[in-house]
Amino acid sequence: MIVDCAIYRLGRRTEGPEDLSDALDLARAEGDAFIWIGLYEPTEQEFDLVTEEFGLHPLAVEDALKAHQRPKLEMYDDSLFVVLKPVAYEAESDVVTTGEVMVFIGDSFVVTVRHGECSPLAQVRRRLEQDPEMLRHGPTAVLYSIADATVDHYLEVATELQTDLEELEAEVFSPNGGGSRNTASRIYTFKRQILEFRRATVPLTVPLTRLSGSGAAGAAVPFVNEKAQPFFRDVNDHLARVNESVEGLDRLVSDVLAAHLAQMSVRQNDDMRKISAWAAMAAVPTMIAGIYGMNFDHMPELHWLWSYLVVILAMVALEFLLYHLFKRRGWL
Repeated sequence: MIVDCAIYRLGRRTEGPEDLSDALDLARAEGDAFIWIGLYEPTEQEFDLVTEEFGLHPLAVEDALKAHQRPKLEMYDDSLFVVLKPVAYEAESDVVTTGEVMVFIGDSFVVTVRHGECSPLAQVRRRLEQDPEMLRHGPTAVLYSIADATVDHYLEVATELQTDLEELEAEVFSPNGGGSRNTASRIYTFKRQILEFRRATVPLTVPLTRLSGSGAAGAAVPFVNEKAQPFFRDVNDHLARVNESVEGLDRLVSDVLAAHLAQMSVRQNDDMRKISAWAAMAAVPTMIAGIYGMNFDHMPELHWLWSYLVVILAMVALEFLLYHLFKRRGWL
């Protein structure tokens, strides 16, 4: 469905024709105006009118309708197609959720298509409408603002993930926390969330590099003002910080998982030593009792008056000796 549709002249929202074709013709005729249409999970029938009026490429339209795309930038004759993946992090459930924002940029129009609940579009539109100087730069300002808001939120999510990972790390290395049965599961789940985050941030590097004029020998991207390249470079720098942070989080969580498994292995070895020590201590009286439990007439000290007491004392002495020996070696 169409969430919002407006014509902007000299950076200010104005009333215009309700018919999309008339509105686009008016924006192109004035030269300093453009139309911005926002859609949320449109159906094919709802998108047909926009496709026809703005001459959008069918391959880009197919991607916008089906979603589940990687961040990318594609150039067509009449428009520029950009895909971004906003991210949200639910700290209570430790879940990273992603949405999708598709942006079509033309000479006098912007069409944004949103999938999922994670989207900065409403805030971007409100902020731009309060900043006419920025908005008067046309579709380029809209694309920059959406990319900037998306990457800035990446930084916030990366900070939240770093905080939660530090808490998880403290739990793993606490005296008793590392032995929890659910710890390994939590670490693996956390690693999956980082992987989901990387799928949104890493592929975005190539589109932003091209928009900043750094890719393809600095070739300009059509429908994007070349004067905006320094702004896109700034966004790309922020994205590089995010990717470095995510890469560090991924390595750290792998190290935490390895440390946890090593701790579990050490604890198992300690348990096996304790079990072996107690089994050895139990074997001595069992052996003595087994020998004197045999039915033979001629056995040493069998008819001696103090034989029972001596055997019991011998058992206690041997147990005491073994206990101190294992205790000194750290087996008990």
